[in-house]
Amino acid sequence: MPQNTSHYIKPEDAVTLHGLFVERAKRTPDNVAYRYFDARRDAWLALTWGQMLGQVARWQAALLRENLAAGDHVALMLRNCPQWVMYEQAAMSLGLVVVPLYTVDRPDNVAYIINDAQVKVLLFESEEQWQGLLTVRDQLGGVLRMVSLDRIAAADEPRLQCADEWLPAQAVLQQEHKRNRDELATIIYTSGTTGKPKGVMLSHHNMVYNAHAALETFAGGVDKSDTFLSFLPLSHTFERTVGYYMSMMAGATVAYARSVPLLADDLKIIRPTILVSVPRIFERIYSAIHAKLEEGAPLRHKLFTLAVDVGWDRFEYRQGRGAWTPKLLLWPMLKRLVADKVMDRLGGRLRLSISGGAALQPKVSRLFIALGLPIVQGYGLTETSPVVSVNRAEDNRPSTIGPPLRGIEVRIGEQNALLVRGPSNMLGYWRNPEATAAMIDKDGWLNTGDTASIGERGHITITGRLKEIIVMSNGEKVPPADMENAILRDHLFDQVMVHGEGHPALVVLAVVNPEQWQAFARQVGVRADMPESLRDTRVEKEALRRIAEQIREFPGYAKVRRALLLADPWSIENGLLTPTLKLKRPQVAMRYAKEIEQLYRGH
Repeated sequence: MPQNTSHYIKPEDAVTLHGLFVERAKRTPDNVAYRYFDARRDAWLALTWGQMLGQVARWQAALLRENLAAGDHVALMLRNCPQWVMYEQAAMSLGLVVVPLYTVDRPDNVAYIINDAQVKVLLFESEEQWQGLLTVRDQLGGVLRMVSLDRIAAADEPRLQCADEWLPAQAVLQQEHKRNRDELATIIYTSGTTGKPKGVMLSHHNMVYNAHAALETFAGGVDKSDTFLSFLPLSHTFERTVGYYMSMMAGATVAYARSVPLLADDLKIIRPTILVSVPRIFERIYSAIHAKLEEGAPLRHKLFTLAVDVGWDRFEYRQGRGAWTPKLLLWPMLKRLVADKVMDRLGGRLRLSISGGAALQPKVSRLFIALGLPIVQGYGLTETSPVVSVNRAEDNRPSTIGPPLRGIEVRIGEQNALLVRGPSNMLGYWRNPEATAAMIDKDGWLNTGDTASIGERGHITITGRLKEIIVMSNGEKVPPADMENAILRDHLFDQVMVHGEGHPALVVLAVVNPEQWQAFARQVGVRADMPESLRDTRVEKEALRRIAEQIREFPGYAKVRRALLLADPWSIENGLLTPTLKLKRPQVAMRYAKEIEQLYRGH
């Protein structure tokens, strides 16, 4: 594992996020910065840091022609690609504030963010995105320029230009905006309690400090010889800080995956050494491995189980928490027969994976760690830039989220709430001082909304959640109560519970109103008096359509994939409501555990 850290760029050398980029381009201009797949050439291409600097100059020149002032806001809605970096770095070189948007977000949500953030220039990618923007074009009056990477056919919009025409053929990077670490760098929108997203304001120093503190945590374990495979959206703060800024500090290469469906192929092609991931990716591989084992011979299954058991004992021994036993002598053979084959599916070179965004199931982390992939689980929020804590490879306790980063203070507050204070805490919510005051107290402590305990060695364990927020396995956060209230606007439903904690999709359990059910059943063409009608596929399809109608205002990732309709009400008597008629979520989930598991099959 690399140990030389002399080439790391320090916060005082970078000052700003654009300063970080310029420093990297100066120090290693000929090293490969990014690899990406060019569909037109059907080939993987590379860009050096020096070439990136030249490209950023072109984007800077184009932005300069728009007569923007330092402090103006610009947005981008791109998949991960070098142009994401070029546009952002060009904008920041001029003192502009960058607002990232999810490529899969609903047009009405995009319009809300663009208006709330007062965006002047929007960069997007495709014809498909343009068709979505057309549905909300009347709400985008404040946007002065729209730029598309792809050529848009017959677009009747004077503000729209194709990037090929908007960008000059070549340019020289102009003197950058004066570096000020405390200036606003970006506004990142995250789910709010009303279903409308809130804009998290992060300064240059928030993110530069966080990236450097995270890099220090790996004690020289990230190097300019490393390759990251980037597939989490760059609009996700975890990927942006760790996969983009931290890798830049170390001088590593970042390869952009073609897509999540092609991730298995890209792992074998790129053969990354470091992966920044959310639990869902490991869960998919875990499920695929076990599905294959179920189909295979019993002896093969036993051999795999033995490899995981021995590998885990080896991990505990090497961590200083377990004793040496003779069965560890089996490891070289088990590594060759089992572990190496699994690791080859991940490219064969992975030596570190950083997992965050949601909790990693113990059985999943145990399997991968046992087979030789050091997964270190961390924790953070957009509001903390985002990393608060992370396990260290040499002191990895997978059931915890590790100790805090250097300079980050944590303590346990009222109701066992995890409180955080430090240089990475946000400046506040954009145009929302009330929400800011509710999140950060007068002494600078930010309430995460999670309950936790802190062990003797400083490792933090998350024990629950104060706020009712569902954290899906892809790291997205959804406020269930708000969604439930929205769904209840449809009188077909008397009681509703949204479920999705730790899963890739949301499902709904809904108790139907008896009278409304009669009419609904006739409309769909099923018998209302037959219990099995509630499970009819036609019933579920129509119920999902009506639910989707009610939750239109929620972000695009907050989609309900499956629904289970129920006839028996939840009550105080059957233990599913509190005396004040509040829903007992854990009890409802436990009561319908088998049905919920059935709903998730296939996701």
